[in-house]
Amino acid sequence: MSDTELPVAEDTRLDEDDRLKPEFVSAVLDAVEEGDAEAARALVEPLHPADIADLFELTPEERRKDLAAAIADLVDADVFAEMNDYVREDLIDALDARQVADIASELDTDDAVAIIEDMEPEDQREVLRAMEPDDRAAIEEALSYPEESAGRLMQRDLVAVPEHWTVGDVLDYLRGHDELTTDFWEIFVVDPGHRPIGTCALSWILRTPRGIPIGDVMKREQTLIPVDMDQEEVALRFQKYALISAAVTDASGRLVGMITVDDVVHIIQEEAGEDTLRLAGAGDGDINEPIAVTVRTRVAWLVVNLGATILSASVVGLFQGEIARFALLAALMPIVSALGGNAGTQTLAVMVRAIATNQLTSSNTVRMLFREFRVAICNGIALGAVGAIGSYVLLGNGGLSIVFALAMMINSVVAGLVGVVVPVALDKANVDPAVSSAVFVTTATDVMGFLSFLGLATLWGLGG
Repeated sequence: MSDTELPVAEDTRLDEDDRLKPEFVSAVLDAVEEGDAEAARALVEPLHPADIADLFELTPEERRKDLAAAIADLVDADVFAEMNDYVREDLIDALDARQVADIASELDTDDAVAIIEDMEPEDQREVLRAMEPDDRAAIEEALSYPEESAGRLMQRDLVAVPEHWTVGDVLDYLRGHDELTTDFWEIFVVDPGHRPIGTCALSWILRTPRGIPIGDVMKREQTLIPVDMDQEEVALRFQKYALISAAVTDASGRLVGMITVDDVVHIIQEEAGEDTLRLAGAGDGDINEPIAVTVRTRVAWLVVNLGATILSASVVGLFQGEIARFALLAALMPIVSALGGNAGTQTLAVMVRAIATNQLTSSNTVRMLFREFRVAICNGIALGAVGAIGSYVLLGNGGLSIVFALAMMINSVVAGLVGVVVPVALDKANVDPAVSSAVFVTTATDVMGFLSFLGLATLWGLGG
C-alpha cells in the first residue's frame, strides 16, 4: 500500500489523538523554507482538509502565506471551510477577489458567508461582483440577515417537492436532476405557496412502493426555524428535539433554506466556549487572535476589576484602626472574601449555563432562587463550622473563631443570592450575563466578606 493510501488511523503524520505531530509540521515548513514546494506538497497531499486547516493553524503567522503559496492547489474550499476564523482571514487577505469568489462558489452558502461576512465592505463588493449571479444573489440575501441568525447559518440548496407527487415521482426527480444538492437526509414537502407542510426521510422513500403519494408517508409534525432566530436558540431546538435537519422559513412562512446538524455542532462548541471565556473576561480566547485585540479585550475587564478591588479596599480602610489593634483580623479576612467569591462563582456558572440552555425560565426562577438560598445556607454552616474549629486550633481565640464562622456564613448566603439575582437581572435587561455577571458577583462577595467579618469583629470588641 502506498503512503498516500494509508488510512488516517495508521497515518504516521498524526498522533494517537488525530493531531498533527510536531515533527511532521516541522518537516513541511522546512521544505517550504528550502523552496522545495514539491516535497511540501507530497507531505501534505494525503491529509484530510481538516488536517490541512490544522496545519495552517499550527504554522507561525509570518510563515502561513509561504505555506499557502507552496501548496496552493491543495488549499481548496473544503480547507477554508475547516479553518479557524482568524487564520482564514489572514489567508483571504492574500488572495485577489477572483480567487476568493472561486472558493466561495464551491462552498455551501453558509460556509461562503462565513468567509465573506468579515471582509471589508469594498472587498466584499469586489468578491461578489466576481461571482456568478445565482451565487451572488444567495450570499447577498444571507448577508441581509442579522449576524449569528438562522438566515446566516442556513443552506439554500435543499430538496422540496409538492404533496401530490408519488414516491416514484420523487425518485425520478432525484435521479434526473444532477444540479440538486447531494448532501441531505430528508425531503421537504411544500404546499402550492412553497410553505413546508411535512418532511420525509430518505429511508422512508427508498422503502415505500412507487405508487404511494408522498403525502401518505411524510411526517407532518416538524420543527420550523424562523429565518431571524438567533443561532444559539437554533442549537437548543436541535438538541431538544434531536433534529438532523430543519426547515427555515421567512416571515410569510415560505421555505427559504435548511439547517443541518453538522452546522449546529459547531455552534454548540462555539457558544459553550464563548460563555466560559466571557465569564473570565478573556474575550474570544482564540490563540490565533491578534495580540492587539487580545490585549484590548483583557485590559478593559482588568480595569473594571481594578475598580471593584479599590471599592473592596475602601471597605477595609474603614476598619484600619481595628486591624492595627488586632493584627489577626488581617490574616483571616481574605479567607472570608475568597471563599465567598468561590461560592458565588459556582452559583454563577450554574445560572449562566441554565440561562444559555433555556433550563431557567420565568416559571422556575423563584424556585431556583430558594434552591440556591438553601444550598448557600448549608455551605455556610459547613464552612463556618470547619473554619471556627480550624481557626481556634491554630489561634486559640474563641471570639475570633465565632466571628470568623458567622462572617463566612453571611458571605456564603450573599454569594448564593447574588449568583442567582445578577445573571437573571442582566438577562431580563437583554445584557449577556456571561459577560458582565462575574464583576458584580466578585465585588459583592469581596465587599460583604470584608464588611461582615470586620464589622462583626468590631461589634464583638476584638479590636478593643
